[in-house]
Amino acid sequence: MPDFTTRPELRGGFGMVASTHWLASAAGMSVLERGGNAFDAAVATGFALQVVEPHLNGPGGEVPIIFQAVGGEPTVLNGQGPAPAAADIAAFAGMDRVPGSGVLPACVPGAFDAWLLLLRDHGTFELRDVLEYAIGYAAGGFPLLPQIRAKLADVAPVFSRWWPTSAELYLPGGSLPREGSSLHNEVLAGTFKRILAESGGAARTREGRIDAARRVWREGFIAESIAAFLAQPRPDGSGAHHDALLTADDLAQWRARYEPTAHVDYAGLTVHKTGPWGQGPVFLQQLRLAEELGTGELDTGSAEFVHRVVEAAKLAFADREAWYGDPDHTDVPLDALLDPRYAAARAALVADDASLDLRPGTVAGREPFVVDPVPAGTYGPGFATTGEPTLDGAVQRGDTCHLDVVDAAGNMIAATPSGGWLTGSPVIGDLGFPLGTRGQMFWLDPRSPSAIAPRRRPRSTLSPTLVTRGGDPVMAFGTPGGDQQDQWSFTYFLRLMHGGMDLQAGIDAPMFHTNAFPSSFHPRETAAGEVLVESRLGADAIADLRRRGHRVVVADPWSLGRLSAVARDPGTGELRAAANPRGAQGYAAGR
Repeated sequence: MPDFTTRPELRGGFGMVASTHWLASAAGMSVLERGGNAFDAAVATGFALQVVEPHLNGPGGEVPIIFQAVGGEPTVLNGQGPAPAAADIAAFAGMDRVPGSGVLPACVPGAFDAWLLLLRDHGTFELRDVLEYAIGYAAGGFPLLPQIRAKLADVAPVFSRWWPTSAELYLPGGSLPREGSSLHNEVLAGTFKRILAESGGAARTREGRIDAARRVWREGFIAESIAAFLAQPRPDGSGAHHDALLTADDLAQWRARYEPTAHVDYAGLTVHKTGPWGQGPVFLQQLRLAEELGTGELDTGSAEFVHRVVEAAKLAFADREAWYGDPDHTDVPLDALLDPRYAAARAALVADDASLDLRPGTVAGREPFVVDPVPAGTYGPGFATTGEPTLDGAVQRGDTCHLDVVDAAGNMIAATPSGGWLTGSPVIGDLGFPLGTRGQMFWLDPRSPSAIAPRRRPRSTLSPTLVTRGGDPVMAFGTPGGDQQDQWSFTYFLRLMHGGMDLQAGIDAPMFHTNAFPSSFHPRETAAGEVLVESRLGADAIADLRRRGHRVVVADPWSLGRLSAVARDPGTGELRAAANPRGAQGYAAGR
């Protein structure tokens, strides 16, 4: 399973790029062909994604990056900006949740500084050379994907009534763009060109020019435009006006930074994720549980496999809510959570039938923070979040982006850009992009390890993965999907390790996930016992899951997951890549 693949697994020895949009993958491959390394290619791909997938990410968003340079160690680059200095629980008085749209949930935009830090320290190209693709797409136009047009149709009333700067950019003449037309963003192209113009002559070295561009972003005209835009209250998607908490000083104070990975060993490999300021360690907890439950011994297309993966995911994500947060601000017992003895105790909770309860664990004698779940549907059937969407029944609403790159030398990188969605916040008219709304992931309960606080990072769902063997990088992969990311990626990894699948077959296989824990996004609802499965899983397996007590929602046959991946064999130097066919958008390129 599956008995066919939609595309071949790409193989070669020169370089591979995989991403959620073919134009971005083409940009990265072009950089490799011009002599750039994997990091140059990743930066070009990342900036291209900001333009061609504006409903899924933008310059005002964030990006976690995991990479390994030749001769270096696996490393996380933190591109998640923190909450403003003025952001505390009192700032949200009268609210039970941080809003999912507008300017109130804006954190410091982190993607730009992170991409430039990577380029400065590990790339070889000038900023101008990697930005030219994004500038070209923005100025010259790019295809209007059906997904973008559908998203614009959803938010057109908000744009028309409350966000005129967004309407001016995305609803030309007051109407939806025609199907099959091209989108342009000349203002964003001009923003990037001005950054290049102001930084290009500021230093004699490549590194100095890149640092000058970083200063332009956080202290120059970008910061000035953001501050001026936020000087008056702005409406959220409901029309409620709020004063922003983000200030020019918040922008000036923050820098992207390198951090060690969180990692565990599994099946002769080491799997690397971000720290607990992201949800990445839930992947590692699920690996520990899979070892205890013998999940790898099962048919990866069987109901028993789905049951064990889902039940383990419920336990790991319950721990996410109870314990994860920015380790700079809260004591996260990560070593204890990843201890095999803890996993053994947790695995004993997995029964033959589905659990309908949220069951975080007690760690090192400490009692967990227990969320008071909001049942799915509390906010009514017409409620639609404008944050990073989850899934409503069988309908996917799109969410974020992903990219993976490997070059012939063995440099490897995975990144999951997100935030700054065109649906989340009004466009800043003279910059051509909106701010992000990642602050909606904070809780307003002071007991929570991810309660909102000044300069604290929100607990992000963005979760790229790097895998090493004997110290060498062998695979990088990831997916969009909010809370689903470390479910789809985990299932994918097990199928590669134990299901005998190549990179493309594992992506093409029927996917599933559970929503049986609080959503990371406003309004933070929980669908107890709910499991979404693609119909291709089969009637027998679906019936078996229902018999066990899972509340199964059958999704369309090609609707769950947007995975991409690259791999390298350190012994032979062979490179491989694959990308998701769902949505007719993601592609891998390589030779």
